[in-house]
Amino acid sequence: MPRVIDYYFSLVSPWAYIGHASFMDIARRHGAEVNYKPVFLGRVFSETGGLPLAQRHPVRQRYRMVELQRWREKRGLSFNLQPKYWPFDVNLADRFVISVAASGKDPDPFLRRAYAAVWEEERDLGNPVVLTELAEQAGLDSTSLMDIAVGSTTEAIYALNLENAIAGGVFGSPAYVLDGEVFWGQDRLELLDDALTAGRKPYRPDV
Repeated sequence: MPRVIDYYFSLVSPWAYIGHASFMDIARRHGAEVNYKPVFLGRVFSETGGLPLAQRHPVRQRYRMVELQRWREKRGLSFNLQPKYWPFDVNLADRFVISVAASGKDPDPFLRRAYAAVWEEERDLGNPVVLTELAEQAGLDSTSLMDIAVGSTTEAIYALNLENAIAGGVFGSPAYVLDGEVFWGQDRLELLDDALTAGRKPYRPDV
């Protein structure tokens, strides 16, 4: 059986965007199954002691801008550090990803288009029209997926993802969880790759 990686993220997260392609390459190289689990970061932060960006000390905010530039170069990306439509109301966009997975489709093509839309093209993912256009560009049926995205089932899954994230030790985006071991941040992808290669038992905090 393939190993399963729980992928906790939000489309509003620049770090999820920066690491997405590399993560997918790692998962596919190891034949791992990806369990897409979008979460609402505002609640993740409030539940685990994190702060929204605007409430962080200016020193932390300045360092974040340096890190974005470093990782933009490291990953070979070209994007706006402060895109026009960011931050945006991410609930519908995250739930749209859930609807793609729930319909049996691979969310990866849509995610690639959506991340690029925010950070490279400065489009507003809080706008349902933009989401439907991106879905069509990814070869998806946007009408049926939007119906699912705004429904109660998707709302319940979004809430359950949050509950599972907190219970599983997740406190930010992206977080990759392999056999219960949390790898937080796209800068931990090398460590995730190592763990998959070694096939070792997961590390636990209660050693």
